[in-house]
Amino acid sequence: MKRLTRHMYFWVLVAIVFGCALGHFDPAHAVKLKPLGDGFISLVKMMISPVIFCTVVLGITGAGDMKKVGRVGGKALLYFEVVSTVALFIGLAVMNIIQPGKGFNVNPATLDANSVAGYARQAHEQNAVDFLMHLIPKTFTDAFTGSGDILQVLLVAILFGYSILHLGKAGQVVHGFIEECSQIFFAMMAAIMKLAPIGAGGAMAFTIGKYGIASLKPMLALMGTFYMACLLFVLVVLGLIARLTGFSILRLIAYLKDELLTVLGTSSSESVLVPLMAKLERLGCSKSVVGLVVPAGYSFNLDGTNIYLTMAALFVAQALNIDLSLGQQLSILAVGMLTSKGASGVTGAGFITLAATLAVVPDIPVAGLALILGIDRFMSEARALTNFIGNGVATIVVSHWENELDRSKLNALLRDD
Repeated sequence: MKRLTRHMYFWVLVAIVFGCALGHFDPAHAVKLKPLGDGFISLVKMMISPVIFCTVVLGITGAGDMKKVGRVGGKALLYFEVVSTVALFIGLAVMNIIQPGKGFNVNPATLDANSVAGYARQAHEQNAVDFLMHLIPKTFTDAFTGSGDILQVLLVAILFGYSILHLGKAGQVVHGFIEECSQIFFAMMAAIMKLAPIGAGGAMAFTIGKYGIASLKPMLALMGTFYMACLLFVLVVLGLIARLTGFSILRLIAYLKDELLTVLGTSSSESVLVPLMAKLERLGCSKSVVGLVVPAGYSFNLDGTNIYLTMAALFVAQALNIDLSLGQQLSILAVGMLTSKGASGVTGAGFITLAATLAVVPDIPVAGLALILGIDRFMSEARALTNFIGNGVATIVVSHWENELDRSKLNALLRDD
């Protein structure tokens, strides 16, 4: 028992169970624990921008030249797009086969458009030009002190790392400073992660206390289908990719159990960004590849979000008895590939991207999002878990492609005997 209690995952699991029990039996007090979850996420988000900046800069300088940076980045983006497209297709296929929205027979006139008006407005504001301009922060420091958009931090970090490389020996002093800062930020994050059980327990207590388990019953078909699709994607698609790369997806999941439980409790994969990078390096992935792929993956490799986009859009259509043609479904898929990137760092990203995706099919009223507004919080766990596992697999794969994967370390921990 003593050995078990030394592990973080034990205390996170205990906190999640306690939070669920409190939310169910004493919802009035459970909802008051919301600041515990919000506070933990805020502490983590406070560190995300400097951590990503340092890791990307060190990843670029560690690569040694911009050709390697471009090569690693190109391979990572290619992988992201292919796997994300597969995720979108899985969402479409599962919804067309199971059709959990059939039989709801919702009258569009009864929908509460006001409840999703804010999300629709933000989605309308996110056009292609605005998205591209948003990548550029107003000032250097605004990337860190403004919206906290990961894409802005990535842009600044790439420019900074590129400049250090071109300075040659003069840039080594700055490189050393960034490296020391990185160690400090990682130490700060390690201290914050000790609060993970408190944050996970508080967040789970609030969720169950606020919405109640009974509120899930009307939408269990959609939730069950979504969780099944995510599980299918992880075990089959990522499992096949893992096997081709020479490791077991189940062993990777077991290896990342501490972080996965934290994601489950907080519904945020950002909360374990730093521990993920540390564990991937321990697995044998090179520091430069980890520093480039993981931060980029948090903006471009959103497999769980992509599954959610297509499934939620089709669920609304099915519930409203709207028959979508194959062309319309493929349009949703194509736009989903873009909108899932466009809302990086935006509050309520899931609904904003979904509203933007629905805009390509005028037959589906955006007000239909009100049907899933209440259970979106319960599906966010599956989105975050799938995104997290997907980024871990992507980093190992790109390290393998770059011949910068220490097979002895990987086999010792993840080999599928």
